[in-house]
Amino acid sequence: MIRRFVIAIIFGSACFAQTKNPVDVPRMEQIIQSYVPKQFMGTVLVAEDGKVLLDKGYGFANLEWQVPNTSTTKFRLGSITKQFTATSILLLEEHGKLKVEDPVKKYMPDAPAAWDKITIFNLLTHTSGIPNFTSFPDYRDTEAAATTPEKLVARFRDKPLDFEPGTKWSYSNSGYVLLGYLIEKISGQSYSDFLQQNIFTPLGMKDSGYDSNFAVIEHRAAGYTRSKDGPVNAGFINMTIPFSAGALYSTTEDLLRWEQGLFGGKVLKPASLAKMTTPFKEDYAFGLGVATKNGRKQIAHGGGIEGFNTSMTYFPEEKLVVIVLANINGPFADTIDNQLAQVIHGEKVVLAAERKEVSVSQDILRKYVGTYELAPDFSLVMTFENGQLMSQATNQNKNPLFAESESRFFLKVVDAQVEFFKNDKGEVTHLLLYQGGREMKGMRK
Repeated sequence: MIRRFVIAIIFGSACFAQTKNPVDVPRMEQIIQSYVPKQFMGTVLVAEDGKVLLDKGYGFANLEWQVPNTSTTKFRLGSITKQFTATSILLLEEHGKLKVEDPVKKYMPDAPAAWDKITIFNLLTHTSGIPNFTSFPDYRDTEAAATTPEKLVARFRDKPLDFEPGTKWSYSNSGYVLLGYLIEKISGQSYSDFLQQNIFTPLGMKDSGYDSNFAVIEHRAAGYTRSKDGPVNAGFINMTIPFSAGALYSTTEDLLRWEQGLFGGKVLKPASLAKMTTPFKEDYAFGLGVATKNGRKQIAHGGGIEGFNTSMTYFPEEKLVVIVLANINGPFADTIDNQLAQVIHGEKVVLAAERKEVSVSQDILRKYVGTYELAPDFSLVMTFENGQLMSQATNQNKNPLFAESESRFFLKVVDAQVEFFKNDKGEVTHLLLYQGGREMKGMRK
């Protein structure tokens, strides 16, 4: 439902210290257009220090009626919602209603004994140990049914913790659902009303809100997923399920207002914003990833929900924001976000169509067959099928690899490359996945 934060593709590129040369907008447009034949649909906005450099829609908001995407098309945000939830908690703290260091039990006396040490801070930073309910075996069977915050919390409140609170990091939609529950309990308002009154209305975000399966929402995009025969309608999810972990909708232009408001001091006091953007574990702060790459600070998060993938990265030193909202599932939002940022600060971007493919013998290709573990729950499986080396990441589609050399390959569906390595005996031992400006090592199992 709501995509995890840290598996390879979610990290956007870094910012630039200061643009010395004019931004190559035609190259940015070329990059985006290269993904349209691969089924990308959505809207993209790039702005630097208040100046919009690119603001355009691609493909269709509704394929049945051939309604094009525009800069005012509304998209489900998925986990970009989390930064709005985190901000709401900090607003309640500023109003004297809570402290992020408070134990959850202070506001939820009937919480299970296992939660005694869990603080609001732990929920915000994914360090509570509460298991992620969207990973439960029965989750897919419950997506279509309407629920309430109380019932959502009941799904995970009596489950054993995955670890001692504060000791580890593990992305948990459960934690952010619990934050939404606390926002309603402490404020006396619905989550939707609290955001509308304290964030959307003050910032003039007229095209943002809590999504609904029943309300008629003007200019809302339909969600799709890819297939070998082209886009198909995405599966149904009742929007009461993602709640404060992923249920909001917005536009690129409204999200620009949000970034300018949040980082321009119009939402939170400086001390609160500093809390929100200080990472705790795994470069994660409050509903935001905060990292420094090549000496450049970036604040980012992405989202994924049925029919939609989203990515938003902010570079504070330059007040640069890149927003990509896609109404089709896939890696496009993250990839485009990363590549546009690379172009802006002068890095070279090589598209799949610009890479030169070479011929490699089938005997060599067969040596790469196997499973390569990049993380405890994330692997790449290499197979050899009909003369082609194929790669399949955990819970993702199988895609062909194309050779640049005998050991280095690239994918055409996404900006990613794989390089294989051997030991002194000539045995393949591991690979490196290059994606989103990062390297991930995968040991052969």
